[in-house]
Amino acid sequence: MHIAIAGNIGCGKTTLTHMLAKHYGWEPRFESVDYNPYLNDFYNDMSRWSFNLQVYFLNKRFKDIVEIAKSDKFIIQDRTIYEDARIFAPNLHRQRLMSDRDFDNYCDLFDLMMSLVKMPDLMIYIRSSIPTLVAQIQKRGRSYEASMRIDYLQGLNNLYEEWIAGYKGKLLIVDGDCIKFGERVEDFRYVTDRIDAELFGLFPFEKEESVGKEIK
Repeated sequence: MHIAIAGNIGCGKTTLTHMLAKHYGWEPRFESVDYNPYLNDFYNDMSRWSFNLQVYFLNKRFKDIVEIAKSDKFIIQDRTIYEDARIFAPNLHRQRLMSDRDFDNYCDLFDLMMSLVKMPDLMIYIRSSIPTLVAQIQKRGRSYEASMRIDYLQGLNNLYEEWIAGYKGKLLIVDGDCIKFGERVEDFRYVTDRIDAELFGLFPFEKEESVGKEIK
């Protein structure tokens, strides 16, 4: 089974991935940030390195999703291939940080990849406001994120909402401003209760009440 966690930079995806992997005994798959050869260059010159960065992520994510499809384990993934193509690349294109030629090339490659894989069994989207994201980004103190612009984060948030509004798979939305799963035991339990209901039917919640609704 494939469970995926989506959300903007700094929303808490990695924290929730760690916690859910430990709670359920699932195998975690984390986004590689420490060893990405393009990140520092990208944050210093986005227009020059945007295509390189996005193709790097797409390649890594596609390898991950192919391996997940072959596995018989419960796997929880920190960020998905859909976010690369539906959020980050379009945002760069809209902000004129990726050329039309590069964006069209990228989208053609993504469409080919998507014809070969299936959607996650459950998508967990952490919805967070810009002030929450900025506070958490500052707290973790990654040097390559220090120069990140607010309009860049806002553009990503707008695209996340567009993507989630049209998402066709099984979906749980967590309010990252209110649900502090990394800080409060009861909040984390609330998240796991909803996951249990969706994946295992352990609680008598109607499907339309729990799938695609915010946890508040």
